[in-house]
Amino acid sequence: MTATKSRSDTSDRRPVDARRWPDIAAVPHSPVRARIAERLFRHAIKRLPLRVSEPGGVWSGSGVASDPAMQLVRPHAFFHRIGDTGTIGFGEAYMAGDWTTEDLPGVLSAFAANMRDMIPPVLHRLRNAVLSVQPRQHDNTVQGARDNIHQHYDLSNDLFRLFLDETMTYSSAVFDGEPKDSPEPLADAQRRKIDRLLDAAGVGDGTSVLEIGTGWGELALRAAARGATVVSLTISTEQADLARQRIAAAGVADRVEVRLQDYREVQGRFDAVVSVEMIEAVGANHWNEYFQTIDRVLVPGGRVGLQAILQDDYTVLATKDTYTWIRKYIFPGGQLASVEAIERTLAAHTALQVSDRYSFNRHYAETLHRWRETFESHAAEVDALGFDETFRRMWSLYLAYSEAGFRTGYLDVQQLTLTKTR
Repeated sequence: MTATKSRSDTSDRRPVDARRWPDIAAVPHSPVRARIAERLFRHAIKRLPLRVSEPGGVWSGSGVASDPAMQLVRPHAFFHRIGDTGTIGFGEAYMAGDWTTEDLPGVLSAFAANMRDMIPPVLHRLRNAVLSVQPRQHDNTVQGARDNIHQHYDLSNDLFRLFLDETMTYSSAVFDGEPKDSPEPLADAQRRKIDRLLDAAGVGDGTSVLEIGTGWGELALRAAARGATVVSLTISTEQADLARQRIAAAGVADRVEVRLQDYREVQGRFDAVVSVEMIEAVGANHWNEYFQTIDRVLVPGGRVGLQAILQDDYTVLATKDTYTWIRKYIFPGGQLASVEAIERTLAAHTALQVSDRYSFNRHYAETLHRWRETFESHAAEVDALGFDETFRRMWSLYLAYSEAGFRTGYLDVQQLTLTKTR
C-alpha cells in the first residue's frame, strides 16, 4: 500500500528558497524534543481515524482503509520540527514536503476533532513554558495593524482573483439549504450572506453606515444599492484601490467613501455599523478599543451587524498569547474571539449587547472547500504571479486547516446583531 500525494504537492520538489523561507529550508536540531514529539505523535495516532505511512511501507495509526492517509516522507525532519516548535513545526513540515497526503482536509480534520485530547493534560499546563509567545511587533497598534494587514491582504489582488468568486468576497458565504455539495454558485451565496447581515443591521434607504473592513467593496456596493450612504474603512492599500474602482464602475461613488483609515481614528455618527470577519485582526488586547469605537459612533438605538469566526472560550483563553503557524505565516497578530469574550467586553466597556446570533459553520467549510479547489487548480497562474511552490503548499494548508476546523466544529462562524441601549 502506498500513499499518494495531494495536488498541491509535486513529484519532484524544487529546492526551498532559503532567503525567502529560512525556517523551511533549515531543519532544527532538537534531539530530546524530537524524541518526545515522536512518542506523543505515535501515541495520538493510535486513537485517531487516520493511517500514517513511512518510508519502506511501514503503516501505523488506528484508521481503516476508508480513513485519510498521511505519508511521512522525511520522518526525522518531521519530528525535529514539531519537537522544536509544536504546531508551527507541523505546518512548516508540510511546507517543506516532510509529510504529504492526498486528502489534506481529511487528515487535518482527524487532528482537529481530537485536538484537546491528543496532548496529556500535564503538557497543557506547560504550554507557556514550551511554546513561543507572539512577537511584540505583531501587536495591533495603529502602525502594527497596518504592517500585519499588509502581510496578508496586500499580497496581490490578482492572487485573490484566482480563487474568489466574482464578488471578491473573502469571508464565509451562506448557502440556500445544506451547503455541502450545493449546486448554488458561490457568488449567489455570498450575496445572501451580505444581505442577511445588512438586514440584521437595519440598513435601508437613507441609512448612514460605517463599514469596518472594506474587503474589495461588495458589501458597500449592496448597501448603496439599498439607498444607504457608506463610509468604509480599510488599511489595505490593495483592497482600497480595487474597491474604489468597483464602486466607481457601479456608479455609486457619491454614496460610498472608502477611507484608508484605522477604525480607532474614525469620527462621526452612524445609524448602523457592519463588520465582516474583521474582529479576527484586532487582537484580544484591543477588543475593548474596537467595541468602544463602535459604541462611540453608533447612534442610540442603532444596530450592529458583526460576522465573526469564533472558538470556544477555553481555547481563546488558553491560546491568546501562543505563537502559532497561522499567526506566523498567515495572519500575524490574529486572534479569534468567543461569544463569551465578546459579551464580557461589551458589558465592561460599552452600552452594546448581543440581541441575536446566527451560526453557520458548515457553510464556511463549503466556502473554504471551493476556494481551495479553485486555488489548487490554478497552480500555474499562482506560479506566474511570482508565488513559489512553498507558498502554494502554505496556502493550501491554510485553506484546508480552516475547512477542517469548521467541518469538525473546532471553529464556528456567526453573525451577531448588537443593539445599543438608549
